[in-house]
Amino acid sequence: MPEPRPLTGILLMLGAVFCFAALDATSKHMAQTFPVPMLVWARYSVHFLLMLAFLAPSMRLKLIATAHPRMQITRGLTLVATSLFGMAGFAILPLAEATAFLFVAPLIVVILARFLLHENITAGRWLAVAAGFAGALLIARPGGALSFTGVIFMALAAICYAFYQVQTRRLSATENTLTMLFYTALIGTLSMTLATPFYWGGPLPDMVQTLQIISMGIFGGVGHLLLTRAFRHAPASLLSPITYAQIIWATLFGWMFYGHLPDALSSIGIGVIAGSSLFIALSERIRKPSPPDTEIAY
Repeated sequence: MPEPRPLTGILLMLGAVFCFAALDATSKHMAQTFPVPMLVWARYSVHFLLMLAFLAPSMRLKLIATAHPRMQITRGLTLVATSLFGMAGFAILPLAEATAFLFVAPLIVVILARFLLHENITAGRWLAVAAGFAGALLIARPGGALSFTGVIFMALAAICYAFYQVQTRRLSATENTLTMLFYTALIGTLSMTLATPFYWGGPLPDMVQTLQIISMGIFGGVGHLLLTRAFRHAPASLLSPITYAQIIWATLFGWMFYGHLPDALSSIGIGVIAGSSLFIALSERIRKPSPPDTEIAY
């Protein structure tokens, strides 16, 4: 067991969420030219190859050893759906607002956990859920500047991601973290490769565009690696608040590359979503410590 190094864990987590925000910003740019499913295929394929290169030689068959192959497949497909809906939403919506919608997923998890996992939900957590959804309505308010189609895409992404997190809870008690991470990359690569006849087309990328597409897989793979390492050096109760720095990175990238900053009401909504999700995350750690989810965003 590595010696606890809280500062190292925090720095690794900041690096991880930076990678995830960079992945989202790059996908938004590339989705203006290339089909979203093709970008999702590239993101998972590069991630899968990185895992084969860096983990397979040392872990060998341990990397694929699982007692629940069907659940691994289902979990992987829900993350693929999250990626498809999420990238489609990022292509349309500003980065900060779209990222905030993904953080609605922990609120949905509370509802799913009540009915699927039969967990008892306190009044405080129900209030946090209600507040979080109110924050989402502030962002997607009628008459606002956001695309309705983009909001629907991100809502679907958040729902799929919530189901993914519930499945992660079920598997994390018995499955190796890196094995779970490998199966998400494997299932994403296989499913999107089998579906290529239905979406492949459009212009061929030039050298710069090819490097940008490859960078999406690198950002995803490195981000998940940093995330896994962070939890080895610091407890989840310390690192959970750091994950919300992804919204800060997304806001910064949205301003730097797309010249967008959230308006006042959207900023309030983003803050309410972050606060509500953070309250639920911290109350969950206090109520019943559990292995951390090792994949965020997507």
